[in-house]
Amino acid sequence: MTLKRLILTLLTVMVVGLAGISLATSWNEPQIQSRLELYQTNLLLHGSEYKGENSEDPRVKAAQALLGQEFIQTALKQYQAVRESTQTILQSNRAKLEANTEIGTVDDRPVELLQKAIHDGELYLNDLDLRIGILQAYQGEVKTAQATWGQISESASTQTEAQKQITAILSGLWSEPPRLEPNAEELLKTNLDGWFRYQGLSQLYEQQGRISDLEILQEKQQQIAGQALLKLVFIGGLPVLGVIVGGSLIIFLLVQVFLEPQTAILALPSDNDNQEIWQTPWDWETIWQVLIVGFFFVQQILLPLLLGLLPIKASELGVRLQSFYVLGTYVLLSVGGLLVLYLSLKPFFPLPENWFRFNWRSNWILWGIGGYLVALPLVILVSLINQQIWQGQGGSNPLLQIALNNKDSVALVVFFITASVAAPLFEEIMFRGFLLPSLTRYQSPWSAIALSSLLFAIAHLNVSEVIPLATLGMVLGFTYVRSGNLLAPMLLHCLWNSGTLASLFILGSSAN
Repeated sequence: MTLKRLILTLLTVMVVGLAGISLATSWNEPQIQSRLELYQTNLLLHGSEYKGENSEDPRVKAAQALLGQEFIQTALKQYQAVRESTQTILQSNRAKLEANTEIGTVDDRPVELLQKAIHDGELYLNDLDLRIGILQAYQGEVKTAQATWGQISESASTQTEAQKQITAILSGLWSEPPRLEPNAEELLKTNLDGWFRYQGLSQLYEQQGRISDLEILQEKQQQIAGQALLKLVFIGGLPVLGVIVGGSLIIFLLVQVFLEPQTAILALPSDNDNQEIWQTPWDWETIWQVLIVGFFFVQQILLPLLLGLLPIKASELGVRLQSFYVLGTYVLLSVGGLLVLYLSLKPFFPLPENWFRFNWRSNWILWGIGGYLVALPLVILVSLINQQIWQGQGGSNPLLQIALNNKDSVALVVFFITASVAAPLFEEIMFRGFLLPSLTRYQSPWSAIALSSLLFAIAHLNVSEVIPLATLGMVLGFTYVRSGNLLAPMLLHCLWNSGTLASLFILGSSAN
């Protein structure tokens, strides 16, 4: 074995081990999907308050169609499901902590990190109970609501002062006779959001006999409810339309394969024709080197070491600085990865025809948009199945949670640049531009698409996202093979990430 191969073998062992640890760590982490569903539920609750000027108001009909008859019960079930999932993760983390505290690490995480995760989970559980109680009280189940809020009071060691105060306020507002706590209005406005804030303030104003303030609140709520319905159309209606169009396109492509298998759009060149797409002058060792060193080593070892030398921690920064930190980190990853790619391929310059093609005059826009429409129903369907498998666990990209809670317009623009410009450029060059064509030297195009898609998904280091991202990667890979133009998968990738960020922004903005 040469020295180069020995070094690559050692690096491979290291990055596989680190990737395995990251995937295992994400196993019991909550998915952002469950929180996204709660944000959407909050929008539905807002929209349920819309009365309109008359029964013919189209938004009233839209609200009835979106909400159905049992919308409060549905919302309550949604919150209770998330609570159950959070409780399961908490119990698992507590058991691990009790069994491993003498070692000093748990699943290769410092005990302090697991303790923080447990503490944060307990506080989140309290927040869920606050809202579940309000939903129960809204349905007239006041005794059940009081019992739910009582669970928070019993966990006095794991509640913030604000949670303690809000629990006392809500419990007092729905008591017989009512108990009005001091500074109740200010605390409700500060510590509750969305529909739940509205319900708390409504109950307070009713108990205080503040009719004019209640009317002002209701008028404002009507404006918010109308806006909520428009947002629901965007985050719910447009994807449904996309799924219908994309599903129809998929059916058309499948019928075409059945009727015209040789000339169908889904038909890829056979194994014997691989060289007609890409002539690959390098062997498996170069592929191995670029993938391990240019992506995983830079991502998992080199970059964390460099960032560890900085006198700052990302978690301690404000949202705006944090967004620039994320962008800067991704730029460094891209520069490092592309530098390794360049140095690895330099001995083979000039490259054969069709490698890393950027053809602005071709029909890449149609391929990108068409690929996006096909990806929508496929990834949504796979994600629904995936949710049933993981039941709210498996981790998520931390950038999504930051973007969801972000209200800084500058930070949002920076996040957009990171996710919708930098990520498509770098990841498509690495996984579609280099890896996929290189694999066709040894595999059929479909096999190369599948393997490169799986590696693309694993590189995101969240176990619950592997199947959905691999599905997206398959569409990205097929789009590149058929278009022969890197601009097409880049556009598809950009559209996908942009749509995700837009939905996060709308859901996050609805909280207030």
